[in-house]
Amino acid sequence: MVCCFYKHHTRNNMDLFSNSSVYNFSKDNVPALRVKAPATLDIETLDCFSNQLRNPEDTIEQLDWDRINPATGPVYIEGAEPGDALKVTVNRIDLNEKGTVCCLENEGVLGHLFKGSHIRVAPVKDGYVHYLDLKIPVKKMIGVIGVAPAGDPVSNGTPGPHGGNMDTLMITEGATIYFPIFAPGALFALGDCHAVMGDGEIGVSGLEIPAKINVTLEVVKGKAPKYPILEDKESFAIIVSKPTVDEAIAHATELMCEFLEQRLTSYTRPEIVMLMSLTGDVRISQVVDPEKTVRFVFPKKYAAGAEF
Repeated sequence: MVCCFYKHHTRNNMDLFSNSSVYNFSKDNVPALRVKAPATLDIETLDCFSNQLRNPEDTIEQLDWDRINPATGPVYIEGAEPGDALKVTVNRIDLNEKGTVCCLENEGVLGHLFKGSHIRVAPVKDGYVHYLDLKIPVKKMIGVIGVAPAGDPVSNGTPGPHGGNMDTLMITEGATIYFPIFAPGALFALGDCHAVMGDGEIGVSGLEIPAKINVTLEVVKGKAPKYPILEDKESFAIIVSKPTVDEAIAHATELMCEFLEQRLTSYTRPEIVMLMSLTGDVRISQVVDPEKTVRFVFPKKYAAGAEF
């Protein structure tokens, strides 16, 4: 599916609304917006159900499944070329006042333990998700974010080197993510925000919620990573998606070793491996998509002066 409208902007602050959504990442998608980097954008997003389940009486059976996992965009960044990195800084995430969580029979890790499909609509107020009789602290995050892949279109529900449905808790306010650019203009899009989600997303959804996201887009010439790299105040993380968790762990760990070798040049490879074993963390992002996503997280304090 291609975008709903096309605009050309030369100023650095602009809005992109959720009526411009795509359901796959593709180099053939028509840009909804053209910008010159650096560009700071306010982007409005639908929830992963395209806002179809917003009331307690709504049911999974009423869903139009062709409208699952919309991403607002794409944004064409002038001067972004294959081999460059797209630097995306998440400045702010403003959430709607309520979100939806669901579980479905035979879906997710535990779908074999119950019958039918179930949803709950939960208010989000004063920094808490009010689920049943519980108050769960809000942990804002972006589930789907990325750029056009090199080859065929990839459904928004499938993560990969281009990003996509990585469902990674660290993609939140204050994070910077570096994406490899595969197509001219990068064709950036994002959506699928959550008010809260646990690592793994074992029941197939977090608290799915519409949002407005403020991001800054920049181009880093000639520095495309192999997979998305995330940086925040505390850590570097390499986010990898593969058919199995074991494959994703192995690849993310190898890529982090390579990343550190290029920056901690006074250490030998065995010394870096031991340092990673002492201080790094393998964390599971999601286990319910066609490709499973993990991240290797390394504390910045043990990589003094290291930069992307």
